[in-house]
Amino acid sequence: MRAKHINQTGHLLRVLGLAFGIAIGVGTMIGGGILRTPGSVADRLVEPWLILLFWGLGGLHALLGANVIAEISTSVPKAGGLYVPTRRAFGDFAGLLVGWSDWLTNVAAAAALALVFAEFAALLSPSLSPYNSSIAAVVLVVLVALNWLGVREGSAVQKAGSALKCLLLLLVAGTIFLLVPATPEATNEAVAGGAITLAGAIVAYQLIYGVFSGWPSPVFFVEEDENALKNIPRAMAFSILAVTLVYVLINAALLYALPIHSLRSAELPVAQAMQAIFGGASGQLVAGLAMVIVASCLNGVVMVLPRILYGLGRDGLFVGAATRVNKGGTPDIALGISAALAVLLTLTGTFETVFLLMGALIVFTMIISEASLFGLRIKEPTLLRPYRAKGYPALPVLLLTIDLFLLGAVIWADPLSGLYMSLLIAVSVPVHLWLRRQKTPSLPAA
Repeated sequence: MRAKHINQTGHLLRVLGLAFGIAIGVGTMIGGGILRTPGSVADRLVEPWLILLFWGLGGLHALLGANVIAEISTSVPKAGGLYVPTRRAFGDFAGLLVGWSDWLTNVAAAAALALVFAEFAALLSPSLSPYNSSIAAVVLVVLVALNWLGVREGSAVQKAGSALKCLLLLLVAGTIFLLVPATPEATNEAVAGGAITLAGAIVAYQLIYGVFSGWPSPVFFVEEDENALKNIPRAMAFSILAVTLVYVLINAALLYALPIHSLRSAELPVAQAMQAIFGGASGQLVAGLAMVIVASCLNGVVMVLPRILYGLGRDGLFVGAATRVNKGGTPDIALGISAALAVLLTLTGTFETVFLLMGALIVFTMIISEASLFGLRIKEPTLLRPYRAKGYPALPVLLLTIDLFLLGAVIWADPLSGLYMSLLIAVSVPVHLWLRRQKTPSLPAA
């Protein structure tokens, strides 16, 4: 049975299914953020009911996005991610802007995740602390090597890692509810009267939005899914619902176990909540949990990166060598280029500035992608749409309005992020003009 999937042509292999789609969605959403951000969110929202509401709204926002992305990705089912339907709707320049932005964001994310993994490893063994950059580079190389073997190997790691971290997080929430004494209600009421500002609420939601980012990941594998036109929309919906449930349960458990003032100041609130059970060992337990979570998320990002360059290369927006696919179904040259830059960032540490400056860029690329729904509806009304966005045009307009407001809020809160976004757009213009002169005919789709 396996022989029919042996890659003889150098094309992507159509061997993935719904289970992988859910795993890659869950895997790239749940990173180290859920262990760090609950305290920062609570510090700005103060009221327990408002904290849980905002986490739930983060999941609803992602579902609104998935409703739009499901239509455009299944209408133009080609590898490369969000840039593919954007290019179809608005042309090469818009596609180049989204594709390059998406790739650079994910490269920075890979470097960041690798270094976070190393930081948590140092919590388990402080003697490793001087070697953070080296450990980060090693874990990246190991995951790149696994994915170099082929898409099946990367898929197996992703499914196992996503299932394990969901199980562990649910176990953490259950343990806190069952074994940690509840915080007296009077204690929370006594300190929950802090001022909630509009600026604080915006920053809190930006943090939540970042922790949910990653939900479009199944789209990047649309050419490798055995039944993509049905599985991609389902995978995004199921993974978002699962992650929202996990996030709300973790935050509910923290609010149950910790006074608000303790939660607001905690860097690792889960460790603080579990101190009543495990004492001083709680920090090491959470560090071990974090390493599992981060490694699974990093594997997902490593899988996504070469698919972006593969699509760009096939459409003449990157070097043609990026379209080479090995026998295991991995775009190996594209993977090597992505890995080299990510490893370089982990060794130099310069990724931090880049990563912090890309907040506006992430929202900006989502806005262009969402707008392509309307562009394609107008430009190609007869295009086959296996999935049609629910509530059109009201819900997609609502999503676009929310994200435009969010983009403005991100730029207002961090003007450097907006400046970086503007510079990238400016640089993209000459790159686009040069590519138009150099562009070769696109390769046929796999």
